Amino acid sequence: MKKITVMGLGYIGLPTAITLAGAGFEVCGFDVTERVIESLRGGKIHIVEPGLQEAFDKAVEGGHLHFSGELSPADVFYIAVPTPFYQDENGAHRADLRFVESAGRMAGKVITKDSLVILESTVPPRTTEMLARVLSEESGLPAESLHVAHCPERVIPGNMMYELKNNDRIIGARTPEAARMAKEIYDCVLEKGVCRVTDDVTAEMCKLTENTFRDVNIAYANELSVICDKMGINVFELIKLANCHPRVNILNPGVGVGGHCIAVDPWFIYEQFPEEAKVIHASRMRNENKPRFVAEKVLAGMKKVSDTVLVLGLSYKPDVDDLRESPSIELCHILQEKGVRVVACEPFAPAGEVSGIENLPFDEAMQRADFVVVTLGHALFQENAARIREKPHFDCVGMLAEN
Repeated sequence: MKKITVMGLGYIGLPTAITLAGAGFEVCGFDVTERVIESLRGGKIHIVEPGLQEAFDKAVEGGHLHFSGELSPADVFYIAVPTPFYQDENGAHRADLRFVESAGRMAGKVITKDSLVILESTVPPRTTEMLARVLSEESGLPAESLHVAHCPERVIPGNMMYELKNNDRIIGARTPEAARMAKEIYDCVLEKGVCRVTDDVTAEMCKLTENTFRDVNIAYANELSVICDKMGINVFELIKLANCHPRVNILNPGVGVGGHCIAVDPWFIYEQFPEEAKVIHASRMRNENKPRFVAEKVLAGMKKVSDTVLVLGLSYKPDVDDLRESPSIELCHILQEKGVRVVACEPFAPAGEVSGIENLPFDEAMQRADFVVVTLGHALFQENAARIREKPHFDCVGMLAEN
């Protein structure tokens, strides 16, 4: 079987490496962070994901998975590194592709003319073309002859181990040989999902389109919640009634949009097409402004400015430990800027300080709280809904609604 190196062992790279090893490939997990390599060599994964530790143990015991902080030659290189955005001097959102370029330059030093490089990171259009150019510069091989493909991940935290094997995969290849090689690998991994082959730019845009679609739909729900607040209507009841229509499926609103994908990917389209992406931009702004709207509702609901406000949930979605782009954290910071004493309960993060916010166990947090903001429907919070209702509160997600 092919020898595969997975570069970047975060929320996507590590589950990918484990899944590939489980399919029988010889896999080396590579990361530049020494503590990550040490933890994995010691048998402990560093992210929370159902079933991941068990799959990790099985792959390691089977001898198909090992880890290294040094990059060596391989048949296939997966690049699964972060692609955050930043704001330039004019306030415009720009994709930060330094990690992709750095990974490409490292891989370029060890690839051969027969190597396949798969970019799984979500990226703006034509990033795969840039990667091929970087690989060429480092390897000395012609860019047009290199086998490079963009195969964007399509999984959600909390269900990764199932979706890695059962979601359809998009293979955006720059050469026919890259398409054939990538399909061979994914065909070994997939159980129900199928491979859909296209070019690299279409694959890049496909992933952005998927997450932007979700961002726009969430923005509609969040906008409804603001309008309903002005009208004195319960938005959750309204949506429930509207969704009785056979062709309507409105999402529930929340405190905003978080995670590395939905809160980021629409900017990758807007960055290149600001004149055309009007709906995309308006949706993004609506979702980014929702934490400030919630903060104003909390301030209006507090009995006195010295009250302690408890925010229930700091991750970006229920029952995961992923804090990236979390709107709940943004809400806490806004309240802190207003002089409010804020504590939080995020059961999937360590007790202590999280992003400048005191994170407490649930019981202690409830004892301290004068006012509660429900930002996530963690299972722990749902189990204690009756207790939470006893406190003055603002429910962002409809968890406390009594049916």
